[in-house]
Amino acid sequence: MDFELMASMMCADYGCLRDEVKNLDKGGIDSFHIDIMDGRYVPNFAMSLNDMRFIRAATDKPLDVHLMVEHPNNTIGLFIDNLCEGDTIYIHPEAEYHPSTTLQKIINAGLIPGIAINPGTSVETVHEMLRIVRKVLVMSVNPGNAGQMFLPYVGKKFETLLGLKDEMGFEVYWDGACSADKIQKFAPMGVRGFVLGTTLLFGKTKPYAETIRDIREMKF
Repeated sequence: MDFELMASMMCADYGCLRDEVKNLDKGGIDSFHIDIMDGRYVPNFAMSLNDMRFIRAATDKPLDVHLMVEHPNNTIGLFIDNLCEGDTIYIHPEAEYHPSTTLQKIINAGLIPGIAINPGTSVETVHEMLRIVRKVLVMSVNPGNAGQMFLPYVGKKFETLLGLKDEMGFEVYWDGACSADKIQKFAPMGVRGFVLGTTLLFGKTKPYAETIRDIREMKF
């Protein structure tokens, strides 16, 4: 079964961040998921531009930058200037007056454009944007905090998007409360990647390499 695993770096141990990146990298993680929060679009602050810069310099693996900020068009250049070809930037369509303009800046910079869809956001409201993005990050919890419970009604949204992805040319990714049973169910359905946080990866006794290997060797 071919699927991607992304480490949610807001859940990492910041007392030894360089070692965290190195151990995840060697352990076989596919990319590093960077949650940027402004305290306005979501009621929390998470990672910063400097955190992103540090991780970008510490690994050759791709970064997936998830902007949970109001009006990302105002600051998108700061992130574009510090990323590389192969990196992804997700924006929330509700956070911008004209999200397609912000997405076009990401495209013009040679980065991978993505949108993140909140549990309360319907697929119909972002349908036209699906034609210009390459990744859709589906939030299975309300954005802003790690350790939340999975919202079961989001499963139908995955099914809807998976039915559109081949026609419209995007891949579907999972973010939030990602447990082993969710990967076993949704990876065979076509979900391309899963963001791993405290549910499955961080704060455990097993080394990252062992956890990542166990996930890849699960029975489907």
